[in-house]
Amino acid sequence: MHRLLVDTAELESDSPVLPRDAVNHLKVLRPKEGEEIELFDGRGSWRVCTFSGGALAPSAPAGHAPRPKPLLLFACVTKGSRWDWTIEKATELGATRIVPVISDRTIVRIPTDEREAKRARWLRIAEDAARQSDAKWIPDVVAPIDFAESLPLVRETTCFVGALTTPAPEPILSAIHAHSGDFVPSVYVGPEGDFTPGELAALLEIATPVSFGTTILRAETAAIYGLAILKSFLDVRAC
Repeated sequence: MHRLLVDTAELESDSPVLPRDAVNHLKVLRPKEGEEIELFDGRGSWRVCTFSGGALAPSAPAGHAPRPKPLLLFACVTKGSRWDWTIEKATELGATRIVPVISDRTIVRIPTDEREAKRARWLRIAEDAARQSDAKWIPDVVAPIDFAESLPLVRETTCFVGALTTPAPEPILSAIHAHSGDFVPSVYVGPEGDFTPGELAALLEIATPVSFGTTILRAETAAIYGLAILKSFLDVRAC
């Protein structure tokens, strides 16, 4: 079923008004008479409508999915389409918050006055990924922040950071299983050039170093690898 993102208020309307992006997407879809289209707001609510006479008419009551368990990604911004891909896949995996970080060795430098514009663009990528993957919730994509600003946010979570330490860290899955009870999991991935010694030392005071396997992963691959394991762990616990 095709899906369109709308404002929450439109889900209760008998004649929902679509935002411009949804109108354009509907034109591209060219739905047939009687075809069902799902409207969703990215905040857990959705409603199935029927395309009739060139408009959408609700055909079922609105539904609502509970807010998912928190799952955070802290990741240093990578170059070009690699970062867009990270946003897309993190959304598909169910990340609830994505925190883009600018560390000392991050190749991509984003001036402070351009960060909100970047956030808006990345949020559109997340919205599109949620629409295509049947996600009911869109993650909170924050404006990029400097490394030091990320540390207070890390302290609010149980964070697993991909890091080479001596002795070698345990696999991320083993580290997760060491935690019992409720906790807010997050994964932190550094830039292409790795963390500086000072950054890594600061992280290891508040996060658990882990291994992401026996091979060297690109930064964007490591981010998705870590998220996938955390999400799988949360899914199993929810069963």
